[in-house]
Amino acid sequence: MDRIDSQGFRANVGIILSDESGLVLLGGRVGQPGWQFPQGGIRWRESPVQAMYRELGEETGLGARDVEVMGTTRGWLHYRLPERYIRRDTQPLCIGQKQRWFLLRLRSDKARLRADASSRPEFDRWRWVSWWQPVEEVIHFKRRVYLSALMELAPLLSPVQVPPPPAWPAVRDLADRV
Repeated sequence: MDRIDSQGFRANVGIILSDESGLVLLGGRVGQPGWQFPQGGIRWRESPVQAMYRELGEETGLGARDVEVMGTTRGWLHYRLPERYIRRDTQPLCIGQKQRWFLLRLRSDKARLRADASSRPEFDRWRWVSWWQPVEEVIHFKRRVYLSALMELAPLLSPVQVPPPPAWPAVRDLADRV
């Protein structure tokens, strides 16, 4: 069972998996056009680190020996669900997610990635993209959290690997609110 706090936010981990050149892994949602980073809920009695490794295994087939933890966000990053996504028939009511983000460096071969590592895969395809590309590709209500996580964790990679944030109007607007 996932943890939902008194304000209605579900505790969650997000995973930014980087390769040796600074590209990051985006997963394509099964049967949907959407793309996102691997992520998932933190269960009762599970630490964020434990949840991160469990989700990494379930969603990518990778384990602790395949990655190096480069860092994590200092605190929780929150996003609210749009009204149409809130399931009012469940208790406790979940209005959004609070996420602890992890930056991982892939240490094994990319061929080890598997979308079918769990009985209910979340992804059916992968793409390695530039550092800031996920901000444009993720569903609109997660963009601010993605930008916040990428901005906070970018200094952990070489400056050669992470270009400055793009000058897209949407990114500038989001950055002003981060």
